[in-house]
Amino acid sequence: MAAIVIAVGAAALLPPPLHLAAVIIALFATVALVVTLVPAQSPDGGVPIVESAGHMVPVAAQAVAGATNAGTIGAANETTASLAPVAEPDLTGVLAALPVGVMVIGDDGKIRAFNAAAGELFGVSAERARNRALIEIVRNFELDRRVTATLRTGVEETGELPYSAAHERYLQVTTRVLGGVEGRRSALVIIADQTRMRELEKLRRDFVSNVSHELRTPLTAVKLMVETLQSGVEQPASDEFLGSIAQETERMIALVEDLLDLARLESGKLELRLSTVDIGELCQHAAQAQARRAQTLGVALECSAPEAPMKISADRDKVYQVVVNLLDNALRHTPSGGRVDLAVEPGDGTVDIVVSDTGGGIPSSALPHIFERFYVVDPARARGPSGTGLGLSIVKHIIEAHGGTVEAKSELGTGATFRCRLVAAG
Repeated sequence: MAAIVIAVGAAALLPPPLHLAAVIIALFATVALVVTLVPAQSPDGGVPIVESAGHMVPVAAQAVAGATNAGTIGAANETTASLAPVAEPDLTGVLAALPVGVMVIGDDGKIRAFNAAAGELFGVSAERARNRALIEIVRNFELDRRVTATLRTGVEETGELPYSAAHERYLQVTTRVLGGVEGRRSALVIIADQTRMRELEKLRRDFVSNVSHELRTPLTAVKLMVETLQSGVEQPASDEFLGSIAQETERMIALVEDLLDLARLESGKLELRLSTVDIGELCQHAAQAQARRAQTLGVALECSAPEAPMKISADRDKVYQVVVNLLDNALRHTPSGGRVDLAVEPGDGTVDIVVSDTGGGIPSSALPHIFERFYVVDPARARGPSGTGLGLSIVKHIIEAHGGTVEAKSELGTGATFRCRLVAAG
C-alpha cells in the first residue's frame, strides 16, 4: 500500500504528460503487491503469516523516479523522501473492517485467512476456522466444489449460492486465483450476503402485482358499465350504473391516496404537525362518524373513554386516521348482530387506543403479517367491498412515527383486538 501512496503522490508533482505513466506504474505496483500477499504457512505449521511487501516500496519509488528523469527528478525525489516513513497498513485490520466475507484457501484445501464478516455469515469464529478444511467449517458442497475447481484448474467464477443454516440465505460468491510461493496456488473467496436484496426484490414484485390487481378490478368494472351505457340503457338502470362508476372511482382515488400516504410514511418524509390532542374526545368523534355505517351493517358500535382528558402530543389528523382505519377494519369483519368496541385506556405514562370486535378472528399464523401491505387473511371473511389493503399498514407506520407501538391479538372464532400505545403528554 505504501508503494501505491508513493507512486500516486509523486504523480501529483509530475508535468501533465507524465501523469499517465506514473499512474500506470502505480497500478502495476498494486498488482505486484497483491501477488506477494499470499498467506504462507509459518515454520511451525501454526498460525499463517503474510509475506512482507515492504520491498515493493523502493521498487515503486525507483520506478517513479525513473519516470521523472525528463526534468522533474528533484521534485519526485523530494516527494519520495517525505513519504518513505509511512507505515505499512495492518492487513489483518483491513480484512476485519471489510463488510463482506473474505477467505483465503490454501492449495491443501485448508483455510489460511477468515475475516470477521465471514464468521458472521457462517457462525464460526476466525480462530476456529483457520487451518481447518473448508468443508468442515462451511457445510456447503457447492461452495467446496467451486473452491476446489479454482485450486485445481484455475477456474474463476462469480454466482449466487443458496446457503441453509438457521434460515435460508442467498450469497454472492466470487472465487479468484492467487499465485503463491514455489508455484503453489491459493484461492481467494469473497462472499456478499444478498438475502436482504432478494427479499426487497420479492416485495417489489409483490407490490407491483398487488397494485395492478387492485386497480384492474375497478377499472374493468368501470369499463363494462361505460360500454353498457354507450349501448343505450333505460333511465333507472343508467342511474344505477353511474352510481357504481362513482363508487369504483372513489375506491381507486382512495387507493392512490393511501399509496401516497404510505410512501411518505415509509420514506420518513411525512411531517407531523404536533399539537396537544385529547385522545378521548378524538375517539368519540371518530365513533360518531362511523355510527351510521355500523347501524346499516347491524353492528353495535360503542366508545368508552375516561371522563378526565387523556392528552397526547400528536398530529391530530394522523391519529384520527388511525382510529378510522381500525374501526373500518373491525366493521368489515364483524357479522350482523356483532359488536365493535373502541376504548381509551390510561397507562403508566402512556395512553392506549383499543379496538376490539366479535368477528371471525385471525389465525395465529397470519398475525405476524397482518400489518403488511395488501395482506388479506381470507377475503371471504370480509363483509361487503374490501378496503384498499393498506389501512393496517398505514396504522402501523403512523403509530411508529409518533414513537408508539401497535399489536394485534386474536384467535379464530373469538374476534380480534388491536391496541395502539402512545406516550401521554407530560
